[in-house]
Amino acid sequence: MPITRGRRAKPREAAPEAGAAPALPLGQMVRNHVLAKIDSGEWAEGGRIPSEAQLVEQLGVSRMTVHIALRDLSGEGVLMRRQGAGTFVAPRRSQSTFLELRNIHAEIESRGNRHSAEVLRLETVHCDLALATELNVAPGSAVYHSVLLHRENGRPLQMEDRYVNPRFAPDYIEQDFTRITPNEHLMASGPLEEVEHVIQAVPADEPTRALLEMAPGDPVLLLRRRTWSRGMIASSARLLHPGARFSLAGRMPVGR
Repeated sequence: MPITRGRRAKPREAAPEAGAAPALPLGQMVRNHVLAKIDSGEWAEGGRIPSEAQLVEQLGVSRMTVHIALRDLSGEGVLMRRQGAGTFVAPRRSQSTFLELRNIHAEIESRGNRHSAEVLRLETVHCDLALATELNVAPGSAVYHSVLLHRENGRPLQMEDRYVNPRFAPDYIEQDFTRITPNEHLMASGPLEEVEHVIQAVPADEPTRALLEMAPGDPVLLLRRRTWSRGMIASSARLLHPGARFSLAGRMPVGR
């Protein structure tokens, strides 16, 4: 009987057993494999990962599936792809949440790192019209002003420039903010009622660039935060971060 030559038939995937959990999409399987290797430390930050061909052989999926998964992870900042050199684990950015009012000390310690703070300014100032409007107080009112530099393992991570309504926290000016964060003191001073967040990427002036140890041209990630408590604006803060090594993230349930 003559042999008819044609295209090789693709092997069929085995049908899942009754009651078995549905299999993950192949692209998600590749993502999970890569992320697990990075999270475990087996693939170190800055290290080169196996080539697409090697991952195809290891995982038993198509070259296109691997290529798309690595491309997407590169777009998300997890990997770095260098033409002619391969794919590498990208440096991890410090990440904070902007949907919760967690203080920076807790954020840093939750990553297993050490927090320290330097108080650059702690003073009483009198409001001009713009600041009075921001805090909803009369122009010329006395308010508290603090500027702190927060470090993670000794490296600058955030410059906190904050104005506080003395009616809300009358003893703010007396605190040792190398031992307690302004966030912790304010949260202990009254119940939180409302929070306003505005996020911007802005150019860094020279003093900010020097304090945050930023390279020329790097943007500053600015989080503007106002909080309300006991029917008044309690605090208004500008939280500045080196955009090249910091990100903000949030997750919340969405109702119907």
